[in-house]
Amino acid sequence: MEERTPPRATVTRRAIEQVKAMIAQGELQPGERLPTERDLAAQLGLSRSSMREAVRALTVMGVLEARHGSGIYVTRLGAGDLLETFGVVADLSRGEQLVELLEVRRVLESAATALAAARIDEDQLAVVTGHLRAMDGTDDPEEILAHDLAFHRAINAASGNGTMAAILEGLSSRTFRARVRRGHAQEGAFERTRREHAAIHRALVARDPEAARASAAAHVGEVEEWMRTRPDA
Repeated sequence: MEERTPPRATVTRRAIEQVKAMIAQGELQPGERLPTERDLAAQLGLSRSSMREAVRALTVMGVLEARHGSGIYVTRLGAGDLLETFGVVADLSRGEQLVELLEVRRVLESAATALAAARIDEDQLAVVTGHLRAMDGTDDPEEILAHDLAFHRAINAASGNGTMAAILEGLSSRTFRARVRRGHAQEGAFERTRREHAAIHRALVARDPEAARASAAAHVGEVEEWMRTRPDA
């Protein structure tokens, strides 16, 4: 029987998995320089072209980084680097897929806010309070939205879970554009947003995780329900 050559995509996928396995097993450490393309291809039994494509794909994923004149390195493998492309999915989603992403955000943000209520320190709470006051002190939609984003980012950081915070960061930009549309389409949307943020803030001040969880879920739920009525958004 004639032996068939594996499709290029299959070979490249195998190369990606082999490099990831080297990192997972500790053969390559965060910040470490990879062997040359030729040496790595020979080590893994692959063609240089397949190795090159695998390195490009892993660079896009945030696993590797190219340093001009120096070579290819393993990144620090931080959650923010590895989950950066997640934000692209959120930005390009529409209709039902966007609603599904908002469901994910509601679950994760309520969990992150509950963790923050248990873990937030006074300096972190002061940052959150500052953004809340800034939102209350302006009627400019752009300023409100900027502080709205910063308010949630500060809370997510205070959760102490960097991976969760990175995922939520990826979900935020598209969600906030949706909120801009809601603000333009519905009278009183910003006043509701202020009230919802005030409820979250009270729960943080009280160090009450369950109240924080419920307030955050209700807040994101408002956006989610609005998006369900806008299938073309």
